[in-house]
Amino acid sequence: MEVKRVDPEQLAAGVRAGDPTLLPLAITMVESQLEEHQVAAQELLRAVLPAAGGAHRIGVSGVPGVGKSTFLESFGTMLADRGHRVAVLAVDPSSRVSGGSILGDKARMTRLAQHPRAFIRPSPSGATLGGVARRTRESMLLCEAAGYDVVLVETVGVGQSETEVAGMVDSFLLLLLPGAGDELQGIKKGILELADVVAVNKADGDHLPRARRAVGDYGAALRYLRPRAECWNPQVVAVSAREGEGLEELWKLLQEHREALVAAGEFDRRRRQQRAEWLWHEVDALLLSAFRADPAVQQALLRSEAEVLAGRLPATQAAHALLAEFMQRNQAPGSSPAPPSP
Repeated sequence: MEVKRVDPEQLAAGVRAGDPTLLPLAITMVESQLEEHQVAAQELLRAVLPAAGGAHRIGVSGVPGVGKSTFLESFGTMLADRGHRVAVLAVDPSSRVSGGSILGDKARMTRLAQHPRAFIRPSPSGATLGGVARRTRESMLLCEAAGYDVVLVETVGVGQSETEVAGMVDSFLLLLLPGAGDELQGIKKGILELADVVAVNKADGDHLPRARRAVGDYGAALRYLRPRAECWNPQVVAVSAREGEGLEELWKLLQEHREALVAAGEFDRRRRQQRAEWLWHEVDALLLSAFRADPAVQQALLRSEAEVLAGRLPATQAAHALLAEFMQRNQAPGSSPAPPSP
């Protein structure tokens, strides 16, 4: 079934009914850059919104080599076996050269992908910062409307630009490796401050003693950081995704975290804040798109860019001039003129 032939209302009804063939189509529609699809996507999201919002949204980030895909498959399979409906939104990094991405997460989670109560959707990050895809928020809503009660959002990595996911989930899970001494030196303080739960993965075999020491080291480090919410102190647990050890304890901690947020009123506050951030994220994106598409701006941009590249004009002055040009062309009749560039 092609996206362009789908009626948004019928698609929304099928998603809410749990039709497994329509959820991927719905996500494809909201991810599409075509104008006709974007218009239809707004109708689709409006129709499913009343049925969304009930899932436990969990962001999963981790250092390179920590085994995020193995963890997600083991953890997701455990939850699905226990009766949960689990959606995994896995984000693959896009190439800066070609713009393409491998989208291999589904192939790396074959056991979970075949589970009748699981759904995996790999999406390219594109040019979006924050380690998530442009439409991850919308994809979460669609998964919730389809009846998935646990949504796991995997980021492409960990670092300063990989923290946006924490602003769109209920619980932020950070995966780390044994060997805390060296690793603590390389971890950004900011990402530790965002973590609600830390899981030390690969706690098996010869790594087990180091993993147990790492739990203590990370726990001590977290005590020096200000928690995200006064009602919850971040917790650390050792897990082995390969062996399936510690996953039940981890799930218990994540549930306790959500319960603590609900009891303190923090859960509703976070959800309201997420909606506000979603709004401003879209405003920013639409304004930038309109700015770049403006014919006068395109012409002025070529001249300004040449001046900046030649070192004859500061980039700040060029940017102010371009914005003034855009505002002057788009101001309503009778309104005050755009402020002059400095």
